[in-house]
Amino acid sequence: MKWAFVMCAMVALSECLVQIPLEKSKTARETLEEQGLWEEYRLKYPYNPMAKFDERFAAGSESMTNDADLAYHGIISIGTPPQSFKVIFDTGSSNLWVPSVYCSSPACNNHDKYNPSISSTYIHYGGALQIQYGTGSMTGFLGFDTVTVGGLAVKNQVFGLSQSEAPFMKYMRADGILGLAYPRLSASGATPVFDNMMRQRLVGQDLFSVYLSSNSQQGSVVTFGGVDPNHYSGSISWIPLSNELYWQITVDSVTVNGQVVACNAGCQAIVDTGTSLIVGPQGSISSINSFVGASSQNGDYMVNCNSISQMPDVTFHIHGQEFTIPASAYVRQSQYYGCRTGFGNGGGSLWILGDVFIRQYYSIFNRAQNMVGLAQAR
Repeated sequence: MKWAFVMCAMVALSECLVQIPLEKSKTARETLEEQGLWEEYRLKYPYNPMAKFDERFAAGSESMTNDADLAYHGIISIGTPPQSFKVIFDTGSSNLWVPSVYCSSPACNNHDKYNPSISSTYIHYGGALQIQYGTGSMTGFLGFDTVTVGGLAVKNQVFGLSQSEAPFMKYMRADGILGLAYPRLSASGATPVFDNMMRQRLVGQDLFSVYLSSNSQQGSVVTFGGVDPNHYSGSISWIPLSNELYWQITVDSVTVNGQVVACNAGCQAIVDTGTSLIVGPQGSISSINSFVGASSQNGDYMVNCNSISQMPDVTFHIHGQEFTIPASAYVRQSQYYGCRTGFGNGGGSLWILGDVFIRQYYSIFNRAQNMVGLAQAR
């Protein structure tokens, strides 16, 4: 099984770290830019990163939006014999779903589809499922089967079989989504995969951790049941959750060159592997981008590609610690559209610390203590 591996200490099996490599692939934006379709799709499906954090999470009634810069996915399997799928490991949602043979949407036709009729362990449940994401929406129904993640066989896992998917998902490399937030967030009351891992005692510790490589396509990994010291340096800062629904924490302020530029009275932020950018309220994001020298153009904040080395760091002050994002990490370059920052408007009061932040800070999601751990990524 080349897509998963296990690291075990000598003392006991429970010390094992089950790791799922993540591939950093071409993003939907890059695919659309290559085809000359980006401007058309950007206008047709505007980005709304807060869609999945709406109180009406399972309603799925809003217009489809896109996160065109999601790049990381890993492989799981469902059923007996196993059927493999590429999924986004998403700490901002709680459901697992994949395309099914009952889906005829264009977004399903170029992805792998789950076929329940060839799995001897599938159990039909039938409850309806409808979910809205920042990436789009899906409708389908629920079933049970064995879900294997990094060699861990999760028995009787409830998951969604999609019957329709929003058009933009056609351009996503991943087939589906595996949610890693709290069960209270789960649509249709479905028990999340990691909760079943804990209940079935498949992990040595009730936590998982995420490392996202900055440059190469390889090297990114999700680790279930422990922390891999090879992926961070220095000490881990443990931050208590402010809301045990998402992986939500309190940010004290955001500064540039020592000056508070956003979140000056404190704000709430969600550490989310399923969002590509650092997202915040429009006024705060405009302030940050202004201080780093970016200007707004067609929904993006653009900078001079030759000025990156002179641009200032942006520092998030969290629980008495400083978490600094250099310009080399928050500026992204496109061969078609130049350089833009990784700070985006969210349209709500919540902040999202997405992949731009997580690439800099190895992130540990601790269900036992309800904390997030952050350490400098190697």
